[in-house]
Amino acid sequence: MRPLPRPLATRRQALTATLLVVAAACGREAASDAVGVGATEATAAPMVTGDAVAARGTAGFALEKRVMVPAAAPAPALPDSAPGAMLIRRGDVSVRVDSLEPAMAALRQLAARVGGAVGNVSIAAGDLTVRSATLELRVPAARFDDVMGGLAPIGRVEQSSVSAQDVGEEYVDVQARMANGRRLEQRLTELLATRTGKLEDVLAVERELARVREEIERQEARLRWLGAHVAVSTIAVTVSEPAPVVGDHPGESVLGQAFVRAWRNFVGLVASLIASLGVVVPVGAALAVAARWWRGRAPRPSVGA
Repeated sequence: MRPLPRPLATRRQALTATLLVVAAACGREAASDAVGVGATEATAAPMVTGDAVAARGTAGFALEKRVMVPAAAPAPALPDSAPGAMLIRRGDVSVRVDSLEPAMAALRQLAARVGGAVGNVSIAAGDLTVRSATLELRVPAARFDDVMGGLAPIGRVEQSSVSAQDVGEEYVDVQARMANGRRLEQRLTELLATRTGKLEDVLAVERELARVREEIERQEARLRWLGAHVAVSTIAVTVSEPAPVVGDHPGESVLGQAFVRAWRNFVGLVASLIASLGVVVPVGAALAVAARWWRGRAPRPSVGA
């Protein structure tokens, strides 16, 4: 190959050098872009990782919180006998009957027939008092309406009222707090079993565990009370006889009996006065003697004066 002339060779070398410089510049720009993209991706990646770590940290904190302070337990299913509500029902009824004893026996039979029982019983009777009795019937809540309807055959119902207290919200709340307390009790028990620190720390955990257990027992007692009063209703029935239109004996009017009582009271008053003479007469005689003796000691005026 024939060598190029020197000026042409020089221009070719200059062109080659220029191309090399441009290529190097492009390479540096591409590298810079690559580095920028890599840096952006690297920066974005730590951000995602930081979010993930934060999310994991938050989840870990929530888990720790759920262990130490448990979340609320799901609401329990309400009894089938009272869907959607837990009611404590009470009835108060006044019944006028012809005779007290048969009516009381009929009430006991009515309570026993529905699986209930008679609780407190009070009876009022006297010479000037209408005979009456109040019985508290403890009956299953599901048979409450049956018992209220079964009072009509016993006598004439003069007054009837029914009250209902909805304790469903309180029952769910107490049950949820008790479930939380159970989980906290378990956590404290595990912590106490593995605790190897200072004695004061161990005693502090024991005191907290005792407090939590006491609260759980109190909540259990409240749940039992609510459940018992929801399952069993109370009906207070007052049965009374009509006011008497005759005296103590057949054929004797009320007015005549009142005169008899007035005469008896008068006779009793006279008898009391006579009985008091045993004290009044001796005391009066002693006072009369003393007064006469005192008058005898008084000086008599002289005749000359």
